[in-house]
Amino acid sequence: MIISVQILSKVLDTKDYSIIEDNLLTQDMFVGYEKEFEFIAEHYHDYGSVPDKESFLGHFPNFTLTEVSESDDYLVAEMREQNLFDKSVVAIQKAADLLQEDSNKAVEFLRSQLETTLQPHYSFHDEEIISNVMERVEHSKNIAFSQGEFFIPTGFEEIDRDTNGLQRGSELAVIFARTNNGKSWIAEKMAKFMAEIGFNVGYFSPEMSARDLGYRFDTLHGNLSNNQVRLGRFNDEFSIADYEQYAEELKKLKGKFYVTKPKDFARKVTVSKLRNWIKQRELHVLFIDGIKYLTDERYKRGDSTTISLTNISEDLMDLSEEMGIPIVVVVQANRGGVLDKNSLETPELENIRDSDGIAQNASIVWALRQIKTETATFALIDNKKMRNGENGQSYKYRWDIDRGKFESVKSEDIDVKQDDENFSQYAKEEKEVKGGNKRDRRRNVEDDY
Repeated sequence: MIISVQILSKVLDTKDYSIIEDNLLTQDMFVGYEKEFEFIAEHYHDYGSVPDKESFLGHFPNFTLTEVSESDDYLVAEMREQNLFDKSVVAIQKAADLLQEDSNKAVEFLRSQLETTLQPHYSFHDEEIISNVMERVEHSKNIAFSQGEFFIPTGFEEIDRDTNGLQRGSELAVIFARTNNGKSWIAEKMAKFMAEIGFNVGYFSPEMSARDLGYRFDTLHGNLSNNQVRLGRFNDEFSIADYEQYAEELKKLKGKFYVTKPKDFARKVTVSKLRNWIKQRELHVLFIDGIKYLTDERYKRGDSTTISLTNISEDLMDLSEEMGIPIVVVVQANRGGVLDKNSLETPELENIRDSDGIAQNASIVWALRQIKTETATFALIDNKKMRNGENGQSYKYRWDIDRGKFESVKSEDIDVKQDDENFSQYAKEEKEVKGGNKRDRRRNVEDDY
């Protein structure tokens, strides 16, 4: 078996017997290589060391040493799986023979095998947190003196004051809101700021072109009128020459802002492909503008959307930890629970579409709501979940969308009497969900994505 060759080769190459000793690997697991295992084990127990390759090959000249790059955890897991498979085959074959004589004997035999021989062996990883307290002390000390090595600020001063920004690893941040409330604008404002201060940003945009995102970047970075630059409406106040001068200054930024679309992933966007993109561009942070566009690599026939999105969110959190970068995901809120138009409330966690898995796996969840009054537009951002901090903080901004300007305001600065026309769409959508036949309600829910 190739797994036996891999483990024996690694032991001989590293002269480290711990993979066998610590994981209780036994001779019967090395099917076809029992004598080779026995030679190494006896040498280790007799002399306290693994034999040299030359000594080993002198006894087993037909053995082919292989180069092994897999981790010990992987090799042990494969060995145990193969061993359980081999034992299961033997037991099932014997049970099949017994079935020809007496089904009761066959069942009793299988039951006895399940209770004794056919027991799975799991590998566990753990850490003892009392004795390693100094590791935490040193980590806190490093954070205190080197914030930039552990956090990336969002560009919203009020949010960064409460959170230090996004952790560089083990951070899956979610921004969710109803349709047309500015989720992508908020995500890109964060991404823009991170690029401004020198980080390499990756932005997966399934619905907007790189050019349109670029225009938004110009609006957020230079406070240029989005309508002017996007529609080419230049005038004496802002001419083409002014735009060209802005462009020359923008090129001096140290950070990079990479945009990609589904077609760049052959229309199948997976966490594995995103991992390769992170490595290729050496990204410091990844933004995903729509989790629904990702493909679940663990999908099994019959899995629901909720299961798939749970798998994807789990894999994204693992990816964040593995690559040491924060990942920010934009998620659609469902149409349930229309808010009072004269309140400053934002959607709750249960309003995240298929929220069970996404909200559970996220380390930070921000709910967004856009309010348009007769005089201004406001962005309300509420911290609905913070795994490593306090929940419930609210942030309110007067938002000039065309110029990309955000000004922090207090609740009393917002005239909550909203324009009825702006709010009517919410009420209409809620009525559609609650009313109508079952087919209509299902269509309305699916439209959320």
